[in-house]
Amino acid sequence: MDQVECVVIGAGVVGLAVARALALAGREVMVLEAASAIGTGTSSRNSEVIHAGIYYAPGSLKARLCVHGKELLYDYCAERGIGHRRCGKLIVATAHEQLAQLQGIVDKAAHNGVNDLVMLTGAQARAMEPQLTCEAAVHSPSTGIVDSHALMLALQGDTENAGGMVVMNSALAHAEYAQSAINLIVTDGTCLQAKVVVNAAGLQAPALAGCFKGLDPRHVPRAWFAKGNYFTLASRAPFSHLIYPVPQAAGLGVHLTLDLGGQAKFGPDVQWVSSPDDLVVDPARGDAFYAEVRKYWPALQDGALIPGYAGIRPKISGPDEAARDFLIQGPVDHGVPGLVNLFGIESPGLTSALAIGDHVAALLSTHPLV
Repeated sequence: MDQVECVVIGAGVVGLAVARALALAGREVMVLEAASAIGTGTSSRNSEVIHAGIYYAPGSLKARLCVHGKELLYDYCAERGIGHRRCGKLIVATAHEQLAQLQGIVDKAAHNGVNDLVMLTGAQARAMEPQLTCEAAVHSPSTGIVDSHALMLALQGDTENAGGMVVMNSALAHAEYAQSAINLIVTDGTCLQAKVVVNAAGLQAPALAGCFKGLDPRHVPRAWFAKGNYFTLASRAPFSHLIYPVPQAAGLGVHLTLDLGGQAKFGPDVQWVSSPDDLVVDPARGDAFYAEVRKYWPALQDGALIPGYAGIRPKISGPDEAARDFLIQGPVDHGVPGLVNLFGIESPGLTSALAIGDHVAALLSTHPLV
């Protein structure tokens, strides 16, 4: 049986960031990825937005890791030449009864250490974006966009340059705790023994943890799958900022985001599904998109939205429950030495990735044999 100090399961942006942090700290690291390439799951099916840290409960992991991760990410992208742009966004109130929500957003952001938000009147917002219709808006200048695939390639490169390995087509078949180590069996029959295993499997993290022999099932949250459909704009968008409506219960509403080439996409909506493989966009859902988008962009023409792609949020709370925080669960929580589970790493997981990596590395540094 081959021995390795640290195994990270999952080569999405969070798994790669964790592996990088561990490798740079001098750990021996191997990443096991079930797919044939890095970042083929949630990491490549999102809005590619660098979030400011506005919406999350003060003191939560989402708030702290997003705000810190944002700064780390901007610095990392600038240092490595990774495509990104600090384009800013407008959070818009399209009805008078939403105005109080804007002030609540500003207040919550301030509690999270985000102090650069600016309240705008409808006229001021339209001066920035003439095609926009709203009663008022909040400007978030530190929101941006990033080339997520280039980011993941850089994280993989850093990991490998520090001596780590990223192994594709290596789904985990079995895991159990035995004699102060964790034994792993890969589907191709490879047997590994690790002192530390970090479960960063994203959508599959709860299912993988549920199969871990020695882990009490009560520590494994139920997985919920909230599909987000995106529609792309057939023509170039007349906006230079991201446009977000005030938040809705399970997501941030049908917002307009831009890629680095200026192409606009709308979404995601929220569609609760039973399988993480349900990734086909139903063109009929575009009907509801038109109604939502026209609340802030009335000039959107019929037929302008084209079905794009879908992603799945790896939620650990259901449709009738309040959204849960990131769950970074170590041995102090579940009692299994050497195991760290990352559950519910949905948005702002991309923004928070580098901070999550540092958080896990610090946990392992404080408790070397956790």
